[in-house]
Amino acid sequence: MMIWALILAAGESKRMGKVKLLLPFGEKTIIETVIDNVVKSEVDKALVVLGSNRKKIEKKIKDYPVKIIVNPHYARGMLSSVQQGFHALPQDTQAVLVVLGDQPAISSDIINKIIDAFKRTGKGIVVPVYKGNRGHPVLMDMKYRDEVEKLSPEVGLRGIVYNHPEDVLEVQVETPGILQDIDNAEDYKRELKNKGPISN
Repeated sequence: MMIWALILAAGESKRMGKVKLLLPFGEKTIIETVIDNVVKSEVDKALVVLGSNRKKIEKKIKDYPVKIIVNPHYARGMLSSVQQGFHALPQDTQAVLVVLGDQPAISSDIINKIIDAFKRTGKGIVVPVYKGNRGHPVLMDMKYRDEVEKLSPEVGLRGIVYNHPEDVLEVQVETPGILQDIDNAEDYKRELKNKGPISN
């Protein structure tokens, strides 16, 4: 069973005013921390989708065991990167874990919990939940590949979740990190504070 992680790292960081994925987070940058957590988890392989500031980010992550692709349409938003990623994955892929590049608080343990639930239950969509709220990363069976590639930006990836409620499994987690990404300086301060002095 081949499970790929699809790490979305193509955004423009407009609200941050600087390249947020390259901001320090402990001893590494935000994107390195995310990749590290993914690579140490039970996913088989990882694909990083780059767009804005791709040269700088690529330079930083070139030594990690990940495949890198570029989304030329990154300005159209996150769904365009998801679609580009799905399109680039090999045919033998069974499922895709969609990971946000600005969620460094998502540990390997959380990822493993989601993968384990997928393998155990056979559900096609696995979503982490914290106190009743759904977050990221979302694991999706590749049977939805065609549907994902036809989604409209207005609906986004949520469209798949809404269209197939019977195939959705919610996994309870104990961290609010699944709900929080880093869009601005306040978010960044919050994540650094939550992280504390301990390195990953």
